[in-house]
Formats: sequence, structure tokens, C-alpha cells
Amino acid sequence: MKEVSCLLEIMARLRDPKTGCPWDQRQSYASILPYTLEEAYEVADAIQRRDFAELRDELGDLLFQIAFYCQIAQEEQRFDFQDVARGICDKMVRRHPHVFADAQYHDDEQLHSAWEQAKADERAQRASASETSQLDGLARALPALIRAEKLQRRAARVGFDWPDARGAFDKTREEFAELEAELDTMDADRVQDELGDLLFAMVNLVRLLGHGAEQTLSRANEKFERRFRSMEQALLAAGHADLQALSLEEMDAAWEQVKAAERAGT
Repeated sequence: MKEVSCLLEIMARLRDPKTGCPWDQRQSYASILPYTLEEAYEVADAIQRRDFAELRDELGDLLFQIAFYCQIAQEEQRFDFQDVARGICDKMVRRHPHVFADAQYHDDEQLHSAWEQAKADERAQRASASETSQLDGLARALPALIRAEKLQRRAARVGFDWPDARGAFDKTREEFAELEAELDTMDADRVQDELGDLLFAMVNLVRLLGHGAEQTLSRANEKFERRFRSMEQALLAAGHADLQALSLEEMDAAWEQVKAAERAGT
């Protein structure tokens, strides 16, 4: 495709040692990583807001990041953009034998199991002699909520899991109690450890109830922001321009009115 060739030519010119952009010349895999993460989140934001014009632009920005990595790798004679594209094409064909071969799956559960088995087989082929755990290969740079969920799913494959959400719910009660016991110690490290255990248990509960932890928390964030903005507007309309001048009880009363209005659909 000429557009892809154009993108790669632009990237090569930006990195040209003699005539390129000084900023682009200085970059490395590590230095552009924060920009890549930012672009990925901006893609997610555009999707959540269903802003498809912006989504097109953000996908372009993310594609530019991929071209950037590939240009650096090509300069180091490691791989290039074509290698990356070829690799993902081969992987998708290999992981979809029901589309590109004669495999048959009768339901989504069989399809998901086959997909996970294919990934496990690929990891086993790549694994070094020191990699022997079911948890090997999970990126440490993943957001903590997502990584917690993936760790739990990996453990569940060998049966290390609650049989249902009730067991996970009871575990959160246990972690709450342990946190409460530590609050009196004023030991910051021990309190943080118990907070982490509680968060991890909550992720497990969310997972076993059939939801994603990241999406669930994002939904809660959006709800809080929506209600807080409505509370601000209501208080402003009532003549309270300075929220800091109000007591917590006054703000909480306004908050409850916003919640009641939402439930009533007004």
C-alpha cells in the first residue's frame, strides 16, 4: 500500500542521521514508550466517547509509534515493518484454524480454549530453560489491574481458583478484616500490603462475576465524575460558588440529591 510506504519513508527521513529531525534522531525504544502508552489510552478514550473522527486520528498516531520502533530496529538490523506485519499475519492464520483450516469448534467456550491453548503452545516454544512457571511471559508494564486479572486467569488454568464468585466474595471480607486489624498498628508497609491484598481480591471477585476490572473501575470513574459535576452545578445554581466554604454534610446532601435524580431518570 502506497500510504504505508509513505509513512515508512517519512519515518526514515525523520531519523536520517544527516538531514533528519534532531529530536527524532535522539529517540530510543525506551524514550518513546511513554508516548506509545499515551497514544493507546487516547485510542481507548476515543472509542469510549464514540468519536470516530478522533479515533481515526488517534489510530494514525499509534501506527506512527509502531513505525518508529520498526525504524529503530531496522537501523540496528534486528527487524523491519514488513517482518512485524508478516509475523502478525502468520500468527492470526495459525490461531484461527477454524477459518483458515478445517478445525471446528461448537461453541465460544471451545473456541476460547483452543485460542488459549495455541497461545500456551507458542509460549512453550519460545520459553528458555529458566521459564517454567504458568505466570511466565506476562508483561510487568501492564496496568496493575489488568496484570492482576491476567495473573489470576493463568493460575485458574491449573485449577488454582475459587469455584464461584461466592468464594471470592468471602475472601474480600477476610481481606477487609485483615486491613482493619492493621489500621491500628500505624505500620505503613503492613497497611499497604493489606490494601494490595484487598485490591487483588476485589479484582478476583470482579473477574468471577464476568467483568473486566479495568472496565469496571473506568465505569465507576465516569459515574463519579458525572455525579460530581452535577453536584457542582446544583450547588452553583443554589448560590454556592465556593465549594470549600461548604461543610461535608452540605456537599453530601447535594450528592445524594444528584444520585436520587439519576435513579428517577430526571
